[in-house]
Amino acid sequence: MSFKRFRRILVRLLTVVVILATAGSIGLYGYRAVFGYHYDSSLSDEDLSAGIQADENITNIALFGLDTRPGDEKSHSDCMMIVTIDNTRGKIKLSSLMRDSLVEIDGVGEDKLNAAYFRGGPSLAIRTINENFGTDIEDYIAVNFEQVVEIVDALDGIEINVASEAELTELNRVIRDYGLEQGKEFSPVEKTGLQTLDGVQALCYGRIRKGDTGDDWARVERQSVVLNAIFTKLQSASATELIGSMRKLVPYVTTSLSPTAMASLIVGAVKNGIPTLEHTRVPVDGEWSYSGNSGEYITYDLDVAADHIHAYIYDDADIGSGTTDDDTGTDSKSDTDTTDSSKSTDTKSNTTAVDPESLVEEGGWYDSDTGDYYDCDGDRYSLDENGNKVYY
Repeated sequence: MSFKRFRRILVRLLTVVVILATAGSIGLYGYRAVFGYHYDSSLSDEDLSAGIQADENITNIALFGLDTRPGDEKSHSDCMMIVTIDNTRGKIKLSSLMRDSLVEIDGVGEDKLNAAYFRGGPSLAIRTINENFGTDIEDYIAVNFEQVVEIVDALDGIEINVASEAELTELNRVIRDYGLEQGKEFSPVEKTGLQTLDGVQALCYGRIRKGDTGDDWARVERQSVVLNAIFTKLQSASATELIGSMRKLVPYVTTSLSPTAMASLIVGAVKNGIPTLEHTRVPVDGEWSYSGNSGEYITYDLDVAADHIHAYIYDDADIGSGTTDDDTGTDSKSDTDTTDSSKSTDTKSNTTAVDPESLVEEGGWYDSDTGDYYDCDGDRYSLDENGNKVYY
């Protein structure tokens, strides 16, 4: 979907919210009551390590897409973005941060970027982004991927193009595994091509990253496809239908933005006309590599990445982000999600006795009965002779 089409949809949604938020008959408290979003007032400025706001007309907000599985007490932030509302230029910008980026987490040390949310919730996640990328984020919006099921079903499905037989096979594997998690049986996708997917199918499509379907980079793109499909479904809705859709969708949102702050941001975003929407990704192509025992980390110069983010947000620069088809950096994984030992910083040889538990990635686990490993997404894999992941 083009930015122009996305922009039209977004502005219509924002306009509805502005009208409801500013109408005397409803007011701000009525606005929250009508839409029923979850307001988190627990954030403390001292905990966020936010830098000084560089431009009072530019506001940065963290967007977290959470992946909470049954029985989980904590959430992984699989999707992490900086949402920039630029009132000077009339733009809304999205900066995607790769979840496996190797960063410094306060009180933890070096770990994946998404481990910050797992260990300390939105407060530590925001602090980690601010400290590693020099940003001034003070608020967040979070949506759980599990709620994609309810959101898509509330819209009677969305249109998704299942591009290949490999993608179809992997999609149905993820659907099957999701059914096992839920103790239910869900309908598989029967064919490739453009078609209507239900909530479970759309959720699982956004989780694909194994087999001959690409890796985490490809998953980021698929998550964008799902979001775009949701907005496309809303495109032809009337104002009345949009209000109904907002009532269905917003209850699945948790945010630290108060009703007053949210209304102020929305009014500021649309007061100078239709805002444009732009998207980039950090790290950019050619500036990253895989590292770790099995290539589980994405490594790059954080200072350079911070410069890119600041140039994109404040100088409106084109940083040449990675929205290419192949999504490769200086090193790349094969489609089977294995990594050559030359790309690993400390690959272990199986000629030395190693405690299997020590090879478990953050958030994953080892099954001593079967000898299988599970990653933080619950997907099962083994390790080859070079210590590389081989998914089933």
